[in-house]
Amino acid sequence: MSRKYVIINANEVSSVDFSQVDETSENTLRYNINPANTKTFVKFDSDTTPSFLDGKTQYSHSEILTILATDEWTDPDFLPK
Repeated sequence: MSRKYVIINANEVSSVDFSQVDETSENTLRYNINPANTKTFVKFDSDTTPSFLDGKTQYSHSEILTILATDEWTDPDFLPK
């Protein structure tokens, strides 16, 4: 079993069953910055995809790190130099 990551639209957060993902509440989610707060992501360790994530693209750890390193998710002015 490997951890999976799924990006969702911010307006879908109300459908997240936090008992089925590693985040504990809406307050623990990380949102994109450009455009601000339109997307977030959740992660889960189960071999069974939570039903509220059916049909959504799942990413591996290395894939999500690549996505989160983009300007959509990380401000380049705050990266270590």
